[in-house]
Amino acid sequence: MADDELKSRRLGELREFLRSRRARVSPAEAGLPGGGGRRRTPGLRREEVAVLAGVGASWYQWLEQGRDISVSPQVLDSVARVLRLSNAERRHLYVLAGLNPPAPEVAPEKRDMCEGLRRVIDTWMPYPAHIMDMYYNCVMYNDAAAIVLGMRPGTTQNCVVDYFTDPLYRSRARSWERNARAVVAQFRAASSCRPDDEGFQALLAELTESSPEFTALWAERDIEDAGQIRKELEHPLVGLLCVESTAMKLPARPDLTVVLHTPLDEADTAAKLEWLASPEGRRGALHPVAG
Repeated sequence: MADDELKSRRLGELREFLRSRRARVSPAEAGLPGGGGRRRTPGLRREEVAVLAGVGASWYQWLEQGRDISVSPQVLDSVARVLRLSNAERRHLYVLAGLNPPAPEVAPEKRDMCEGLRRVIDTWMPYPAHIMDMYYNCVMYNDAAAIVLGMRPGTTQNCVVDYFTDPLYRSRARSWERNARAVVAQFRAASSCRPDDEGFQALLAELTESSPEFTALWAERDIEDAGQIRKELEHPLVGLLCVESTAMKLPARPDLTVVLHTPLDEADTAAKLEWLASPEGRRGALHPVAG
């Protein structure tokens, strides 16, 4: 499809999207005086959107008509506020207007998803699973992650810091050196999206102070998106385990990442994980810090 046709489609969708969003906002909801009175059409008028957003009436009319005009993030944010757009709708508006969308945010109604996410990782048993926030802090983990990966109270509870500083995990990770480069490259990708974020800056300072190995890999400036990593672990009770960790983002909670570990068809890994999660296996792993 030609670029001109794609642009025409995008601007046409922008026109219909803005019209539909404007129609669903009442003057009373927008805080206009006398908004409760009778009107000929539902929703806000174009001129009202323009006034409330602090833009020219003609400019907003051109925008809603899908004309190819210059727009700025600040103006789009003002229009989004007036039209009461959700986070997803605001990002969609940016895309339709031809701008890079803003970083995803957590909608207020989606903040309390912990119980549902706990059910997700518990259902993944007997395989390890955990959930991280945007700074790689472990929000929650299932029993298999404790038994197999050694996740436990008493560590920093930060997946990157513990990767480089936890002696228990280091002793079990056969593939530690091979995977360390990917861990640092993925951390750089995540932090580069927020270059001025104080949380990432503090975490980077902690890592460079606590781990010369991290510091050396960080200096190489490799970068890659999170995805799948093959892990080989030597568990003190069952020996070799071969798993594949998959990092998945949640659109409703862009600040969280679910990491699921799937057994590979090697070393009888699935059966070993099932045994470790059994009553007999749990009795042998009551104290996962041992070994």
